[in-house]
Amino acid sequence: MNDDLPVLDAFTHLMPPAYLREVERLSTNRDIAKRLGTVPMLYDVPRRIEMMKGFGNYQQVISLSQPSADNVLGPDASPALARLGNDGLAEIVDRHRTHFPAFVASLPLNDIEAALQEFDRAVLELGAAGIQVETNIQGVPLDHPRFVPLFERAVHHDVPIWMHPHRGAGYADYPTEGKSRFEIWQVLGWPYETSVAMARLVFSGLMTRLPTLKIITHHLGGMIPYFEGRVGTLWDQIGVRTADEDLGYIKDMLGGRPVDCFRRFYGDTAVGGSASSIRCGLDFFGSDQVMFASDCPFDPEGGPGFIRDTLQAIQSLALPADVHRKVCHDNLAGLIGLAPAATLAAAPSAQEA
Repeated sequence: MNDDLPVLDAFTHLMPPAYLREVERLSTNRDIAKRLGTVPMLYDVPRRIEMMKGFGNYQQVISLSQPSADNVLGPDASPALARLGNDGLAEIVDRHRTHFPAFVASLPLNDIEAALQEFDRAVLELGAAGIQVETNIQGVPLDHPRFVPLFERAVHHDVPIWMHPHRGAGYADYPTEGKSRFEIWQVLGWPYETSVAMARLVFSGLMTRLPTLKIITHHLGGMIPYFEGRVGTLWDQIGVRTADEDLGYIKDMLGGRPVDCFRRFYGDTAVGGSASSIRCGLDFFGSDQVMFASDCPFDPEGGPGFIRDTLQAIQSLALPADVHRKVCHDNLAGLIGLAPAATLAAAPSAQEA
């Protein structure tokens, strides 16, 4: 691994302390509250920076962790909580830009008008690189008409959307049970959530109507790359298994094979350091659509583990130098307006005040 090669981490989570205190005070989700309190590098910025220095020329794009403001408070109060979180992230970027060059805003999506106002404020006033959305909003799919203005606003601002899976223990694995057991809801449920959200955005026609929309799918597109064969051959036959509605219009509406529409998404490498998963994602999305991400600090070590393991996994793939550079830095840098790796390598090292 070339230690001088810049690495830009697309999907990491950081909770500004003031925001975290409010979430812990207000949240009724005991599972999430328990998790947040066990990861110091989720909120201790100096400790986080010290850990990051061990990875050389390495930077993080930061976003809030779950729960989102709209999963903590109702629409009357969620906008203020979202503003608190975004203001906190913007302040961290302003103070520590050498380590955190950009942040991703979160929105109060249980009030779409307030969400659009916060979208504008975050991008135009705070300098957010884009927005983070969950794969469903209180159980409502992202292709619901109420959310169409959100995607249109992303196109208007020309910023990406970071899509994070959302599924809790209340989503039972079997209809005869009241909850999901053994944390199946997260380990297996989150890739499923991502895949379903992608499918709904494709088959609703949203991705076709907004051809410049850019969506970064967490965990490398969930199940989609691995199930390319099923996604391809079975959805080539869409409608043959459905008797209560005519789906024959889908392929004409999409203008080609459904599987090719899924390749329009971006995927990140936050797959727990699995080289074979990253190879699969590269084969599916292509080298221009995959970007480095670690999901820091939610590894078993509470910070460095996923970064180290993902870097090692990418190194083990022995990618061509130009592909390596694109995945580790330039694909994301190009999306959010940062300088490419070659430019950074030629410039003198920046020193943080």
